Amino acid sequence: MSQFAVLALLFTGEALAQGAAYSQCGGQGWSGATTCVSGYTCVKQNDYYSQCIPGTASTTVATTTRVTSTTTSKATTTQTTSSAPASTTLSTSTTTRPVSTTLLTTTRTSATTSASATPSGGSGSGAWSSAYSKAKIALAKLSNADKIKIVTGVGWTKGPCVGNTGAVSSIGYPSLCLQDGPLGVRYVQGVTAFPAGVQAASTWDTGLIYSRGNALGAEAKGVGVHVQLGPVAGPLGKNAAGGRNWEGFAADPYLTGIAMAQTISGMQAAGVQACAKHYIGNEQEKNRETMSSSIDDRTVHELYLWPFADAVKANVASVMCSYNKLNGTYACEDDKALNGLLKSELNFQGYVMSDWNAQHSTNAAANSGLDMSMPGTDFNGQNVYYGQALLNSISSGAVPQSRLDDMVTRILASWYFVGQDSGYPSVTWSSWNGGTGAPSVSGTHSTVARQIARDGIVLLKNSNKALPLSKPASIALIGQDAIVNPGGANACKDRGCNTGTLAMGWGSGTADFPYLIAPADAIKKQASSDGTKVILSTTDDTTAAASAASQAATAIVFITADAGEEYIVVEGAAGDRLDLNPWHSGNALVTAVANANKNTIVVVHSVGPVILETILALPNVQAVVWAGIPGQESGNGLTDILYGSTSPSGKLPYTIAKSASDYGTSISSGDDNFSEGLYIDYRHFDKAGITPRYEFGFGLSYTTFDYSGLTLLYTDKTSGSSTVAPGGVSGLYDTVATVTAVVANNGTVTGAEVAQLYIGLPSSAPASPPKQLRGFQKVSVASGASATVTFNLRRKDLSYWDVGSQAWKVPSGTFNVYVGASSRDIRLTGSL
Repeated sequence: MSQFAVLALLFTGEALAQGAAYSQCGGQGWSGATTCVSGYTCVKQNDYYSQCIPGTASTTVATTTRVTSTTTSKATTTQTTSSAPASTTLSTSTTTRPVSTTLLTTTRTSATTSASATPSGGSGSGAWSSAYSKAKIALAKLSNADKIKIVTGVGWTKGPCVGNTGAVSSIGYPSLCLQDGPLGVRYVQGVTAFPAGVQAASTWDTGLIYSRGNALGAEAKGVGVHVQLGPVAGPLGKNAAGGRNWEGFAADPYLTGIAMAQTISGMQAAGVQACAKHYIGNEQEKNRETMSSSIDDRTVHELYLWPFADAVKANVASVMCSYNKLNGTYACEDDKALNGLLKSELNFQGYVMSDWNAQHSTNAAANSGLDMSMPGTDFNGQNVYYGQALLNSISSGAVPQSRLDDMVTRILASWYFVGQDSGYPSVTWSSWNGGTGAPSVSGTHSTVARQIARDGIVLLKNSNKALPLSKPASIALIGQDAIVNPGGANACKDRGCNTGTLAMGWGSGTADFPYLIAPADAIKKQASSDGTKVILSTTDDTTAAASAASQAATAIVFITADAGEEYIVVEGAAGDRLDLNPWHSGNALVTAVANANKNTIVVVHSVGPVILETILALPNVQAVVWAGIPGQESGNGLTDILYGSTSPSGKLPYTIAKSASDYGTSISSGDDNFSEGLYIDYRHFDKAGITPRYEFGFGLSYTTFDYSGLTLLYTDKTSGSSTVAPGGVSGLYDTVATVTAVVANNGTVTGAEVAQLYIGLPSSAPASPPKQLRGFQKVSVASGASATVTFNLRRKDLSYWDVGSQAWKVPSGTFNVYVGASSRDIRLTGSL
């Protein structure tokens, strides 16, 4: 949410001499280039959009094509199976509303004209049938004035929650309470401050991710929140310095999509409505409310829309549109993004809400698919775009009555879908008076918080078996990141400072700590039990650090890198990081410690990648522990790893480079044309042949694992069902191939390994990343034992988005299969 909330989606449309690959090259109102670079031709997709696509053949947008087949081909279980048949295509169109989704529209519906296209109404398909039946019965009892209450927020600070709608007593519908956020209930006392999304992703543990979501949902419901504003799929993390990457999961659409689905399923099973945000393409905080993102159609589908598709498949109740523009049109009034991609192609059955103050019109927003206006005003109580303004538009016909009815139906259906129509707790607190008065809802959730804090830790370096610690005679704990902020864990509003240990970033995606276990707190407790002397230096002063380090057998030095939302500026950073260096001269601090102690261990609390070259060049740095953004149980989770009660099992959800320039992307000072296309994070490093410092998926253990026994079975080479259901064409989610391998623990302690599967598309596919994550499984294996890991590949996992046919296509030929411990530590290879 704006000043207290969201990101910005951005899809630029800059006029160039010639249009780049997959860029816009024509359409009504287009004033940019009308020719394309060599090898690409400007092809009309509809009256509003033409695009530079490969070759010279004309392209027709698919609308109602259906490809079906009943034949199934099975291969034997061997290292290599037969090649795929000729490529198969799954149309993503629907018969409800033909729509081109080549790129998000550049045209804006006038606020004074009626809708030019039939908005996509919710159908109640799939698991939504009963909820829609109830919603339509309730709808029939409502006046238009009642309906306007349901779709319009009451205004900023005009209710107890950050977002509130009007109540309608005739159908027993309450004032809906919408509240941040993705790691805990914001502005409420006594709730759990969970590890951030990126820490959950670092566990690569789907069970823990679900448990975290379920605990989040249970606490939100317990304090009367109807809609919890999370989880986060945007930003995806194309910019390593992006301010809000830590709120989301990973710089990979597959891992993020799985994490979204697990989190949403957990939250909604607990009875709260989840909200997938920020839709779509918001990858930075700078200029988020004015910049425009221009993303080519294939990249939209294969990267940025992918995790939202998984969210819709998981029946997410709501989606939040973002601040930014898409090809010059605000995301919250972009017809193609909302009605086209989300409601038609993905068959989204829930409702779209605006980010806080991200709405800029009445008619354009309503006709383009915005269902709920949040918070109903701007932050000054002005700019009411729904309310009476929408009622007037209904009366004049500028917005059809059917559109208002669809808005209300979607919102009511989501309310019924998660069972909030009976016995739901009421709100007994206010966001604006300290959040006191809520019931105790945390229960045993500190256990889940500690598990994720622990299992999300990534061991990057461990020379000479420096870890785990075994009752050292003395230990120095150095750096202000070792302790809680002396002013208190919640001293800075919305965590808007980097003082004391870093356990969450800053902004609207935060929650108040009920308590915070700092590293020094937990380590001192363990040291006391072991009889270890502890020397403290809890500032970032290098002289004091060197003195403390020189007195101890082992020195642990703590450094940080922080980021957050643009409405708070911390040490010169307005959300996005200024660079990828450790904060507070962290390199100098580590250097001072390492020069004074030959057994130096570095612990990093960071929102994202940090350049570690200076630190790794120091010969006395024996171990580097990536502790992430761990929440309230920070110190306990860290101590579990440092002392070896649990072997580290976290894996990086992004790449750590040797130089910031190696990423090939950076924060844009204006609009962003996403020229890197599909090649972000490890996809870019692989394509460009750049060696990272630590690759995506990397993480060490206190034990070692062997991989063997690869089997591959391609069981279904048909095109699958073309029926459209939540998530898109249902056939995309069929399991069509299965890969297995055996993971053996040949070390001396029990450990958990994350086996990862990557796919390389056949040569018949258009240019693609060399390999892409398409499966993972975490298994705990005792010393000397082994376990079989199984990867079920969906049809979508073997497909690419074909721009010409506007459909997912399984390419013909041989798929390369890579199974290993990271994106570069490949242990087994085969083919399908």
